[in-house]
Amino acid sequence: MKKIFVLSFISVGYFLNAQNLGNSPYATYGIGDVKYDNTIETSSMGGISTAYISDFTSSFNFANPANNNNFELTSIKLEATNENNYFKTDYNSTKSTKHSTYLSNISLAFPLSSKVKMGLSYQPYSSKSYDITNTYEVINPQTLEKATYANHFKGNGTLNTAQIALSYKVAQEFSLGLRANYYFGNLSDLDEFYTSNAELFNGHETTTNIKNFNFTLGANYQHLNTSTDKKLTIGATATFGNTSNMTTFYKNSTYFYTDASMETKSYESIIEEKQASSKNLLPLQASVGVGYGSENQWFASAQVDYKKGEDILYFGQPKQFQDSYRISVGGWYLPNYNNFRNYFSRVVYRYGAFYEKGNLSINGNGELDKNGNSINKFGISAGVLLPFKNSSITRMSGLELGVELGKRGTLKDNLINQNYINLKVGFNFADKWFRKSLYN
Repeated sequence: MKKIFVLSFISVGYFLNAQNLGNSPYATYGIGDVKYDNTIETSSMGGISTAYISDFTSSFNFANPANNNNFELTSIKLEATNENNYFKTDYNSTKSTKHSTYLSNISLAFPLSSKVKMGLSYQPYSSKSYDITNTYEVINPQTLEKATYANHFKGNGTLNTAQIALSYKVAQEFSLGLRANYYFGNLSDLDEFYTSNAELFNGHETTTNIKNFNFTLGANYQHLNTSTDKKLTIGATATFGNTSNMTTFYKNSTYFYTDASMETKSYESIIEEKQASSKNLLPLQASVGVGYGSENQWFASAQVDYKKGEDILYFGQPKQFQDSYRISVGGWYLPNYNNFRNYFSRVVYRYGAFYEKGNLSINGNGELDKNGNSINKFGISAGVLLPFKNSSITRMSGLELGVELGKRGTLKDNLINQNYINLKVGFNFADKWFRKSLYN
């Protein structure tokens, strides 16, 4: 157990040092490629969390902070994600792939009392990491000279989120929770145009600095039939109350590059500059879910998430993104936690699927257009919790594994279809730590 604990922290050091978040070309728009929820437990069940209360004492639910009635141990989670994206477009029959590995979740949670539970977590929320060059030839009709025109699109940056959550058990069947969310990071986009017969570049650059607070309120009701061990769970969350600003800087300029790597500009001439502030980075979000299961045996749930479209300055123009929603179904199954002769009877098996109507609508010119093609997403997922040798139903520590297969986008109007396989691995260490023993 101690060896695994040390090994996991060595792994964390590696992932922090080599943090490279992958995403699709659709990360060009807005705040980038949003990572819906990076916890293995949630993503392996299709994203269900709003009506999910773990039967075990070792798992803290951050998505709905009210859902921690059974949490009794101190829990440390360390998780990493490996993304494998496969892109295809009918434009010049182009295909490409992108792979990346990064630290996707780190959290610490512990009970303050029998009714009050607390958790702290860090996750990447969204990212930009793309570098695309589109070239084409133009012939001067008078001189018949050929010239190569090029558009260079480049983006980078990560938006992170740190969270603190509190859960309070109001009554035997009803709980409330509150989570404070702090988003921080910098995102940048660059659209350059240049030609082979000129040294001058024209660049449109957008830089966004984000420091933003908001809050998530959660509630749940769970009824357990003690004669049959069957339980019904209903949960809901709402995210609201932006209390800080997002500042966006836009610059249209011409310049030269003085180095072959195209990093150092000189003789820059500003054509236009703009600055805008917004409190609508992460507007109203809401979720409702319902679940049914048998205590310590199985659970199934369905959930609907809604997110209001945000406003953002995009290459000098204010843009309104669409409202989006997500439908998720999933659950888990535990064959027999008392069977210590058969290890795989004590493994928790998870499953799920989802469909997401995205907030992007893009026309054939690659522009945001409410009458364009909606960039939707759907997928299936699965996962397991492999308990450590000395784990029991009251101390469910173990190795978490998850996989998600999905599709995003479309081939219509020369847009991009994205297929992906996300692999996740993590550790959950749970025990009665930081407590003074009453007996020697």
